[in-house]
Amino acid sequence: MAEQKKKTRSKRNRSAQKQARQAVHRRVRNRAVKSKIGAATKQLRAASGDRAALVTTAYAEIDRAARKGVLHKRTAARRKSRLARLANKQTAA
Repeated sequence: MAEQKKKTRSKRNRSAQKQARQAVHRRVRNRAVKSKIGAATKQLRAASGDRAALVTTAYAEIDRAARKGVLHKRTAARRKSRLARLANKQTAA
């Protein structure tokens, strides 16, 4: 008689599968947040005239991403600094 092998699922395998599912959800959420940051930055770069409202919007998106853990806090600070320099340079020009 041929023995049937039972498929035994180890706990490690189940937890790895769950982790993979969670990673997919996180990836989708993180991409959405990063997309919002990119859109706000793009609007700021393309804008002419008063940029104060756009800078505020971009800052809010970056801060939200840092709070959620999508961006590291230093990365968020660096991006905000670069946006401020860009806005100041465009205003002066």
